[in-house]
Amino acid sequence: MVHVLSSRTLLRPTDPERSRAFYGGALGLAVYREFGTGPERGIVYFLGGGFLEVSGRSEAPPSPGLQLWLQVADAAAAHEELAARGVEVLRPPVKEPWGLIEMWISDPDGVRIVITEVPDDHPLRSRP
Repeated sequence: MVHVLSSRTLLRPTDPERSRAFYGGALGLAVYREFGTGPERGIVYFLGGGFLEVSGRSEAPPSPGLQLWLQVADAAAAHEELAARGVEVLRPPVKEPWGLIEMWISDPDGVRIVITEVPDDHPLRSRP
């Protein structure tokens, strides 16, 4: 077994400055580290137990198969905050049949992001 010490998702946006403004400004993700110089410099953001690195540039947007799952304490509060910051909400918070409360947004390149709240009574919160 490979002993993984850390991990991160690497995102190569079509417009790095626009993506940095979205993840750092609109979403308000905290910065773990920055590296490089110039327009394609990299920023690594905290994502709870993981990291998101936005660096470099791509001619094409990421595959539609790439999606981010971000758990928050309160999806309704996140909805209000993100809408106030001008983030386009694709779908407001809804309690899904599987019990999670999910809201959908997307980044400037169309990467779909689910903002999820795990309610107190959800099985993910129970211990056997």
